Amino acid sequence: MTSLIIGKPEDSEYAPYYGRYIQLVQGEDIIKTLSSQIDNTVWFLRTIPDNKGDYRYAPNKWSIKEVVGHMIDTERVFAYRALSMARADKAPLPGFEQDDWVRAARSGNQQLAELISEFECVRRSNLYFFQHLDEEAWMQRGTASGREFTVRAIAYTIAGHERHHFQILQTRYLS
Repeated sequence: MTSLIIGKPEDSEYAPYYGRYIQLVQGEDIIKTLSSQIDNTVWFLRTIPDNKGDYRYAPNKWSIKEVVGHMIDTERVFAYRALSMARADKAPLPGFEQDDWVRAARSGNQQLAELISEFECVRRSNLYFFQHLDEEAWMQRGTASGREFTVRAIAYTIAGHERHHFQILQTRYLS
């Protein structure tokens, strides 16, 4: 396992849109952040009663289960991007339309507890990957959704995306 603290990405390492996620991440140790989010987020999600998983705070908004499913899918997509870039694969990677993916995932048909366990497994797997990167791999660049990213920026985006949806669940779904 690496003890490398790589620091926050510079603006030139990601598309401007993703800055909204990266700015939500505190500190310079992304491994520590990704790790602490496992316990905090999983604990928080497990406080939500399973019978509330279909709740939507407004018409045409995702249910709680769909939000968690989206978090899982997005983490997988971004981890694959990071993997490809860390391995110096220069092939451009496609984007994905989140609303189409949420519909196709049918997370509403699953139990909330299963989705929470899946999120935990996906994050733990991604954490193992990130923990074993060297400095060169962290700074590898690649293209996704027509934009250039570094692996470091993707790791921060994963953490910030989780934080973004954690805050939405707290304020719009469970307040």
